[in-house]
Amino acid sequence: MDREEQKAAEKRRRRQARRKRRVKNAKNSEKYIEKGAEGVKNGAKKRRKRNAFNIGSTVVLIAAVCVFVFALYQLVMTLVPYYSGGKEYDEIKDLAITADGDGEGFSVDFDALLKENPDTVAWIRFDEPSVISYPVVKSADNEDYLTKTFSDNDNKLGAIFMDMRNNPDFLDMNTFIYGHNMKVGGEMFSQLTEYESEEFCREHPYFYIYTPDGKVRTYTIFSAGVVKDTAENYTISYETDEDFETYINTCRESSNYQVDVEVNAQSKVVSLSTCTNVQDDERFLVQGVLTAED
Repeated sequence: MDREEQKAAEKRRRRQARRKRRVKNAKNSEKYIEKGAEGVKNGAKKRRKRNAFNIGSTVVLIAAVCVFVFALYQLVMTLVPYYSGGKEYDEIKDLAITADGDGEGFSVDFDALLKENPDTVAWIRFDEPSVISYPVVKSADNEDYLTKTFSDNDNKLGAIFMDMRNNPDFLDMNTFIYGHNMKVGGEMFSQLTEYESEEFCREHPYFYIYTPDGKVRTYTIFSAGVVKDTAENYTISYETDEDFETYINTCRESSNYQVDVEVNAQSKVVSLSTCTNVQDDERFLVQGVLTAED
């Protein structure tokens, strides 16, 4: 093969090599384009996912904030009545009560109380729980003071009130007085349940009733316990002395413990009732017998 033929052959090889390279490069370019397109597609998917995640996270955050704000609102609306009602009764005590730090010299300005509320019939006080120190009212309907305070304000604390069937002079055989057992704050008759304990009763066996006629009546607790709201313990009138004595025995039998104090057909009893906050049809009943009158 002469030199010219060699050169021609060399040129053909080079052209073939260049064609192979162009084909290879074209294939590689297609692959790169495909990978690039796939990358763009995947990137778009990732961005959509991130955007969806961000939107979802924002929605969840907003929902959580709304739930928190609503819960906070509910809490505030629950606590406000306790605060406002407690403040109101503190103001009533400042208005009407004079007492030394240890409870000595305790006196009630009934003129001020009757001016504030003509339904006033008494003031009830315990040495302990000392929070139980409230005016007692009486109306023609036992529903009135369930959600109305002594000063006639709508409030879940209500008021301490006498049964509408009782005479306001505390001369009935058995006088019933009611008060709420509050879930928060310990106001009203909430701490009456301290008398579940016999030891507590022995340490603090008395409560006191002050009346507008200037009398102070001391009652010694003889019965305390949980009873149904339909129990015979809530009988308020008795046809005979024997009926009343049977009633007294019923109350003693349902008491958490026995107290050595005389209660008979001639006794005057005051029964203090509150809810248990356990069962709707249960009540905690503390009963005292009149043992002194000044």
